[in-house]
Amino acid sequence: MTQNYQRLPMVARDEWLWPVEEAINARYRRYAARLGALTGTSGAVSGDGGSLGDFANGYRWFGWQRDEMLAGWWFREWLPEASDVYLFGDFNDWQRTELRLERGEGGVWSLFLPDALYGGRLVHGSLYKMHVHGANGWRDRIPAYARRVVQDDATKDFTAQFWNPEPFDWGKNYQLSIVNSPLLIYEAHIGMAQEREGVGTYAEFTAEVLPRIAAEGYNTLQLMAVAEHPYYGSFGYHVSNFYAVSSRCGTPEELKALVRRAHELGIAVVMDLVHAHYVKNLNEGLAELDGSDHQYSKPGPAGYQPYWDSMLFDYGRDEVAHFLLSNVKFWLEEFWFDGFRFDGVTSMIYHHHGYTEFDSRDKFFGPDVNDDALVYLTLANRLVHELRPDAVTIAEDVSGMPGMAVPIDEGGVGFDYRLGMAIPDFWIRLLKEVPDEEWNVWEIWNIMTDRLPGVGTVAYAESHDQALVGDKTIAFRLMEEAMYTSMSRGVDDVRVERGMALHKMIRLVTIAAGGTAWLNFMGNEFGHPEWIDFPREGNGWSYSHARRQWSLADSPFLRYSQLLAFDGAMIELVRDGGVLREEYPRRLQMDEGGQTMAFSRAGLVFVFNWHPSRSMADYAVEVPEPGRYRLVMSTDEGRFGGLGREMPLESDGREGPATEHFTYTVDGRHYMQIYNICRTAAVYQRI
Repeated sequence: MTQNYQRLPMVARDEWLWPVEEAINARYRRYAARLGALTGTSGAVSGDGGSLGDFANGYRWFGWQRDEMLAGWWFREWLPEASDVYLFGDFNDWQRTELRLERGEGGVWSLFLPDALYGGRLVHGSLYKMHVHGANGWRDRIPAYARRVVQDDATKDFTAQFWNPEPFDWGKNYQLSIVNSPLLIYEAHIGMAQEREGVGTYAEFTAEVLPRIAAEGYNTLQLMAVAEHPYYGSFGYHVSNFYAVSSRCGTPEELKALVRRAHELGIAVVMDLVHAHYVKNLNEGLAELDGSDHQYSKPGPAGYQPYWDSMLFDYGRDEVAHFLLSNVKFWLEEFWFDGFRFDGVTSMIYHHHGYTEFDSRDKFFGPDVNDDALVYLTLANRLVHELRPDAVTIAEDVSGMPGMAVPIDEGGVGFDYRLGMAIPDFWIRLLKEVPDEEWNVWEIWNIMTDRLPGVGTVAYAESHDQALVGDKTIAFRLMEEAMYTSMSRGVDDVRVERGMALHKMIRLVTIAAGGTAWLNFMGNEFGHPEWIDFPREGNGWSYSHARRQWSLADSPFLRYSQLLAFDGAMIELVRDGGVLREEYPRRLQMDEGGQTMAFSRAGLVFVFNWHPSRSMADYAVEVPEPGRYRLVMSTDEGRFGGLGREMPLESDGREGPATEHFTYTVDGRHYMQIYNICRTAAVYQRI
């Protein structure tokens, strides 16, 4: 090692990575070389090279492009191995072989339609397709860059639509800067966000759901299933048309109006971006678009994801990188999204797609790693932050790949956050396999705090994954069928009492200790009672489980409203207290016998008594500083469906945290005495 050699910062601060330093250096060099190749520079990676933003302009060249000088429309498509390509639609009476495209350099086919011939026929809303001749025969296909794709109600076939509306009025510039604000994420699926049985719309969501999210105090909306997908039940994860908004829920302009209104309410909007794979259908999507099996994928089995029955991208091919990076820029600039949650990252970055145990360091750097995918993700992160320095990116990676949420110039992949995916898995296992009286406070603490310093982590107790049919939400796992019979405030049921108590405690300990950001899936905040099951043959194509029953939370006679009230108070406490701005909680006390844990974060003291029946008077809790402490929130408050055992009455008779706890000092450590109530979490603040 030369005297002037400097380690990448990511390696320098983590001795565990020193044995694989050269592998990390090689990963960084691959990224630098690819950046140079795509931008026409010599591999500059410190901001002094070419612009990825200039490279990622595919959507401004391909598809329909207006030419005012020639007075008409160009249509272009990349089909390198096609032998013949035609364009047809209602503007030419669906004559398949009338309008032939010309092949140009690099396999780009093009056609010009002058206004003089088609001005009154090719209009906003016109339907069209390509007729492509390749190795798989003659096929009618939807272009890769189609901005709008609609489904015929009768035939169920998808067709591209010429979309040329009036420019959208964004009003004031409400693009939000959230990269330095702790994220409080509300994960939502537009189609199932309404209460009626059917598919919800962007307009309904804007009018009815956005106000709920704002009232609850969330500052970020994460939208699922935005890009067009042929099978509704895929939750949007089998994308067919990467530049088209899902037409089931409305028009692109209605989605833009949703984003505009969210920004007006102070809510950033993050898109669930699916670049891990694409649908294998030949009637929709990219598969064999030019007739070959290796246009957007590698040929043969290397291009197929067997676990998801879908196709994989060839991230090492320049044209594929152009398509995907242009897609990133498209959503940022055309729809004003404030960032992305990249789905399926684990599947992307390993040839085995994550179906292994990550039990050794070598598995992160061996031959099973898809180097091209890692380079692509690094480029995508660079592009996002080049275009929008205030945008955020989140990685869904269960493997724990080193450097995933580390800045690029430090040797990382460049995500701002990673999902803390081990936490929901832990809660499922605990609830399924371990009796309450055997819950171990050390195990809970360790799983909440097992993350590297400097790595942004989105904590969550459950997401949409745990709500799907075949699994159970935490609320349903705790209360089962009692949710149908005993959620009235006038009904006593031990299952409901236990379920509500633990539901609140699990969410509070996860947000307070589990990460530096928080995620909730819509409806889970009030313990939505049912699973998610999209319409399918097995359920008679029913929408009864593909909706959210907001009326349950709105009813003052049901306990769901109490869980909703707790969620709002929890979000307010964490937001206003700056809890997530402090990277880690400070452990204060671990009482295994009493199943009690105490920690502090951002000046608040959190005490969790997980014991099902043991309450302890005059319980000594260590605190970080001497003084007076006041109870500011308890999961046992009556307004949250608790028994109010620790909340004395205020002078006006309302329930409130009036009691003050004075500290005392023993051997230089400070303590206060509290009533430590079973199955209760309490939060104290020094005054």
